[in-house]
Amino acid sequence: MRPPSSLFEPQANCIELAEGFFWLSAFVDTAPLLAQIDLIAAQAAFRHMQVSGGKHMSVAMTNCGPWGWTSSSSGYRYTHTDPLTDRPWPAMPDSFMALAQNAAATAGFENFEPDACLVNRYDSGAALGVHQDRDEQDLGQPIVSVSIGAAATFQVGGLKRSEPLRTLPLHDGDVLVWGGPSRLRFHGLKALKPMAGGLDTRHNLTFRKAK
Repeated sequence: MRPPSSLFEPQANCIELAEGFFWLSAFVDTAPLLAQIDLIAAQAAFRHMQVSGGKHMSVAMTNCGPWGWTSSSSGYRYTHTDPLTDRPWPAMPDSFMALAQNAAATAGFENFEPDACLVNRYDSGAALGVHQDRDEQDLGQPIVSVSIGAAATFQVGGLKRSEPLRTLPLHDGDVLVWGGPSRLRFHGLKALKPMAGGLDTRHNLTFRKAK
């Protein structure tokens, strides 16, 4: 059961799109989350991480929590410290932990204890290629993904890269939760389009149990 808090929308819709894959529409008031993101970025700056082949991601990223996801030409891994500063990643705010646990519980995944929160920033044109989240030790724990700011088009497929992709329009405050038989579904985000009114930046919080 969610604790009483103005952060969560009491009438949020929870739709199961596939077994173990849930869309929680308008689940969270994101204004308080943006303030926390600013504090995190002041300690661990956003950066465009390198991937294999020497290219850099179009998405800017940082982390909070005991573990942070990092990427370089040598591969992907979780680290206790920020490679840019050699200091521990910023602590995960209590409000972030409450959000992740309540979203997971709403989708039927009780006792979620995330120890990593990836904080992504998408500017116009940024995209995230279709991939699986499989760098975590315990694949029995779900993924919780929170959309903040500009609208975006999420892509979700099956357990094989060759399976067709379904598109899902995400808006500010929407949360996706996937686990169980959907834990290793391929997914990604189409390039962010410029928006009218100056809202052309999207943030995303992705909560995981890394270790």
